[in-house]
Amino acid sequence: MTGLPPRLRPVDLGEHPALRPTPPGEATDSAALRIRCSGDGFALARTFTRDTLRCWSLDHHSDDAVLVITELAANAVAHAAPRAPAGETEVWLGLLLDPAHVVLTVSDPGDNVPEFTGADATDLREYGRGLCIVDALAEEWGWTPKPPAGKTVWARLSTCPPP
Repeated sequence: MTGLPPRLRPVDLGEHPALRPTPPGEATDSAALRIRCSGDGFALARTFTRDTLRCWSLDHHSDDAVLVITELAANAVAHAAPRAPAGETEVWLGLLLDPAHVVLTVSDPGDNVPEFTGADATDLREYGRGLCIVDALAEEWGWTPKPPAGKTVWARLSTCPPP
């Protein structure tokens, strides 16, 4: 199977409260980081995610969150940054905490739609499994265009303690 899963489509931020700006008076924590398109950038992304979740007392979710943010960042670097106009290769990570979820975002300058390639149990490809991993770990994920150019790919994880 190739293409996008049915739920992966450009999203109106109004459909997802955790992706909208928070009204004044509602407690929400957020953090953002710009990374370089390099191995050092990925290491920084993992450390940033782990440290942020530790500050939010969500250590029990850091392994899943680190894996998701790494996969999303790797996709941005591999697929969006090379297509971006010269000098516009910034990749931004974002973490947003609301009472029930943590939303992980990666924004890049590419306009290409994330390509979800389904996998089966015998699939041992070295590349192309990132969004399958994100799909398995996240409650929901999708992407939002970022006018005038670019997009934000996001994944929502529950903040509930593991069973």
